[in-house]
Amino acid sequence: MPYFVLDRIGSALNERSKAIKGSKVLVLGLAYKRDIDDLRESPSLTVIELQREKGAVVSYNDPYFPSVGRGRQYDLNMISAPLDDLAQFDAVVIVTDHSTYDYRAIVEQSQLVVDTRNATKGIQSPKIARC
Repeated sequence: MPYFVLDRIGSALNERSKAIKGSKVLVLGLAYKRDIDDLRESPSLTVIELQREKGAVVSYNDPYFPSVGRGRQYDLNMISAPLDDLAQFDAVVIVTDHSTYDYRAIVEQSQLVVDTRNATKGIQSPKIARC
């Protein structure tokens, strides 16, 4: 799945005449699944690493993880970014669909939303790329 998501992010950015390399991307949700604080087997970690390898400048937001460091299979050393300026990101990628997120506001404030969890179901916007 992380490779599929990476491909979808690249395609969505490309449709807007942007490359992954140099793009600012915000990943929403690090947890393995919705509304928990468990990182084990989380696809978000791989999605972040794959984007970094392609040259993206990646941030994340997760209400359950104010920071993330190093684990057995990842070395991120990141702090959760606030959601107060989503327009600064070229893409916002929903990987874990926590119930605390206001998806309508996220879509309105973002340039592009890549939704891997169908969290934006019912919201119509050309800004949304669904996986």
